[in-house]
This record gives sequence, structure tokens and C-alpha cells, in this order.
Amino acid sequence: MQYVTVNDGIQMPLMGYGVFQITDALQCEQCVKDALEVGYRLIDTAAAYHNEEAVGAAIYSSGISREDLFITTKLWIQDAGYESTLKAFDASLKKLGLDYLDLYLIHQPFGDYYGAWRAMEKLQKDGLIRAIGVCNFSPDRLIDLCMNSETTPAVNQIEIHPFYQQNDALQIMDEFGVKPQAWGPLSEGQKNIFNNKLLKSIAAKHERTVAQVILRWHMQRGVIIIPKTVHKERMVENMNIWDFELTEPEMQSIATMDIGHSEIIDHHCWCTAKQLNGLKIHE
Repeated sequence: MQYVTVNDGIQMPLMGYGVFQITDALQCEQCVKDALEVGYRLIDTAAAYHNEEAVGAAIYSSGISREDLFITTKLWIQDAGYESTLKAFDASLKKLGLDYLDLYLIHQPFGDYYGAWRAMEKLQKDGLIRAIGVCNFSPDRLIDLCMNSETTPAVNQIEIHPFYQQNDALQIMDEFGVKPQAWGPLSEGQKNIFNNKLLKSIAAKHERTVAQVILRWHMQRGVIIIPKTVHKERMVENMNIWDFELTEPEMQSIATMDIGHSEIIDHHCWCTAKQLNGLKIHE
């Protein structure tokens, strides 16, 4: 595993394992166990995924030293606000069975995320969180938060993949010292990406899979990734990207795949704001 140092001064693995949409508790626990056995040390979950307990159970049974793990979870919109964030954080920590978090993220740029951010700053000062960050913050919202808060987010977890490369967002994050982390780094398989002719030709030259080429592309752009799979053999495959490098012409050719917008979710659309704000994860 390779690591990156975030603006809080802590080291974060460049690749982690994400558990989005693994809703069956037993399957999630087994997947996390497999990921840890393969060598993943960053595990990414969220209150809204409803699988924090399963992640915690896998961590507990792994026998891996807590100091060697990097655990992330996220605050849902429903719990944004100062006091409600403190309560939600405590609930997540208990479900995970941990004494502290390595990274706590605001899941969506909606609701009282400024109140949530102040609570997260307090939790970090209290030693309960090592780093704090955000998810799905567009450049304008990220700049506003950076310029009106005491603490700059360590991470902004956003959708990044060859079809949506987010060059402007990456430039803004670099300017403010925020590390980009890609959710859906393999584009959730959209547009038949694993059979893309360009990517297949590059993969053949390196004797690699298309998935490995995409993940290596992220690495060379300085993007932290959390690929998700429920298959152990693919976890191993995804990890084996450290011993080859894409050429500059290959990087430039992949740059031509960018369509400039998401076909998974549009955070600028009123319907997205309405849908996500209407999603309640607890009573």
C-alpha cells in the first residue's frame, strides 16, 4: 500500500475499500474481512449505508491493530447541525465499536452543514476524529466552506472516473490543500467501461485488466480511490496496480474520454436536493 499525507498531517492509504450498497449484514462483514485479509487498511462506510455494525464486527474479528487501520464514516443530511452531529457521531462510533475515527465526512452539501462542521471541528480537537472532510462538494461550495471555517477539509470525496474527470474540481482542491477521493472510481460500470476499446488496448499493452488501468490512472492523477467489489479475487486484482505506470500519451488518451458531466447523479439539480433531503435514515 502507498500513502498520502493530508493537510492534518496524518497519513491516509491511497486505496481503500468501500461498502456502498452492500446492505446485507453478513455479506458486508465477510467482504470487509476479505478486504482486510487481502491488505486493504482503509475502510469507507457511512451512516446512510446501514452497515456500520457489520464493518465494526469485521474490524473486531480481524485482529489487526487499530493503529494500522484507517476507518471512515459519514454524517447524513438528516443529522446536520451542531448538536445533532455530535449525537450522530456518537451513534456511528458505537456501531463501529471504535474509540475514535480516522476520517469523518459530511455526506452531502445540504442541510446545516456549517453547524455540522463546527461540531466536527470540536470532535477533532477532542481527539475523537483524526481528520475531517466532506463529500460531493462542488468547487463553489468547497471554496465557501474553506474560506469561512477554521479548519480546511482534509478530503473531498466526489464522483471521479474516466467519463467524469472533474479537472476544475481537482484544481480547486489542490489550491486549497484538500485531497480528492473518488467514489465510483470505476464509473459503477456505466457505458460498458470494462469493454471500452481504448482502455482495453492500453490494458493489453501492460498485460493488465481494464479495471487496473483505470485505478492506476487515478493514482497518477493523485486521486485517492475506494473501489467496491464483493469478489475477493477482484479485491486482489484492484490492489495489484503498484508495479506498472501509464505513459503520458496513455494518460492523455484517457483524458479524451471525459464527457464533462455525471450520468449517475446531478448535485446541481433541484430534484437531487429534494430527493436526498427527503431520505431519512432513522426516525
